[in-house]
Formats: sequence, structure tokens, C-alpha cells
Amino acid sequence: MGWFGFILTMIIVGLIAGAVGRLVVSGTSGMSIPLTILLGIVGSFVGGFLGWAIFGKDPGEGWFQPSGLIGSIIGAIIVVFLYVRFSGKKSITH
Repeated sequence: MGWFGFILTMIIVGLIAGAVGRLVVSGTSGMSIPLTILLGIVGSFVGGFLGWAIFGKDPGEGWFQPSGLIGSIIGAIIVVFLYVRFSGKKSITH
């Protein structure tokens, strides 16, 4: 697949992880789709790093693992929460 496949996979996983992060964290209604993808990709790296640090998995065991998608979602939730918390935008809650 090469670089194109890698980048496409990162965008798709970022969109999925970012969308789940937006659903879980309140105050994200004004967030754009590109920002959702970007935060999802950053969350994937955060989740991957945490998974490596806690469980010691490495790329030699395969780049795409179901636990990696779960880790990406958890990382995206953390990143989206931090973005909402520190972005300075006021959320409207009813």
C-alpha cells in the first residue's frame, strides 16, 4: 500500500476516533470535520504511545490491531477533552 495507503488509513482512523471522541465529550458542537480528523489522528498517536508504554506492543506484531483502534479512540477522547478544556471556547449546555 505504501505511503498513500498509510496516510489514507490514518485519515480514516482519525475520523472514526475523532468522531467517537466528539460524541463522548460535551462542548464539541462547533468543531469542524478537519479538526475532528486532526484531533483523532493525534489521539491515535497518544493511544498508540499509551498502549506501547503500558502493554509493550510494537509494530513488529502488525500495524493494525483491534486493540490499536480502541487505543486510538481512548487517545482521541483524551485529546478532544483537552482541546475543549483549554481552547478557551465557551460551550453552550442546556
